[in-house]
Amino acid sequence: MSETVTFFILNQKFVDDKDAKPETQQLVYYGLAIGHHLGVIDCFKPAMSCPLTRYLEWLALIPSDLARRKLEGIPKYGEIVIDSSHVVLLAKGLAEMADDVEQEFLHWRDQLMTMLEMMQNEPAIQLIVRRLND
Repeated sequence: MSETVTFFILNQKFVDDKDAKPETQQLVYYGLAIGHHLGVIDCFKPAMSCPLTRYLEWLALIPSDLARRKLEGIPKYGEIVIDSSHVVLLAKGLAEMADDVEQEFLHWRDQLMTMLEMMQNEPAIQLIVRRLND
């Protein structure tokens, strides 16, 4: 049995932007986000996936202790939540990664950076990252 790390993103809007106040949008996203604790993850779509062994190698390439520690929660606890409060910490940490590493690792860094940028522009977006058994 192999294990993978999968990043799920919640970025679908269920509220009409024309009529909704920003507080309403935040409430809808929050309600959907807490559903993952009950096993409800259908609103989240897979955005990135990698084998756990390669993920651990990738983590070792992140020089920032704080950013790496946040992402180490996946192998340690099986799941982490990344929300707008983590964007700056993770973006700075990922930006410090050397560019002379394997292309696959750069691709994962760039994918996560894109998701963090989306979160910066729309703070209600959240990521759930899970360790899954295939």
